[in-house]
Amino acid sequence: MGIESIIVFLIVGAIAGWLAGLIVSGFGFGLLGNIVIGIVGAFIAGFLLPRLGIGVGGGILWAIIHATIGAIILLLLIKVIKRA
Repeated sequence: MGIESIIVFLIVGAIAGWLAGLIVSGFGFGLLGNIVIGIVGAFIAGFLLPRLGIGVGGGILWAIIHATIGAIILLLLIKVIKRA
């Protein structure tokens, strides 16, 4: 993995985490937290979406959408766990 790939990976994670924080109200973890939420969300979506028969295309935009869906799922799980 080259340095360019790592930079794109971090940017996609940051955007996805930020978008998920906007969609799921009450969550904001700062830049580093958003990157982590976005990256973990991408892994969650990468695991769940193919098993549900949902396929996404390629490219940066689809990567952001994919990671955002996973980050939203992660934030909702965190919200449920905090309430319990």
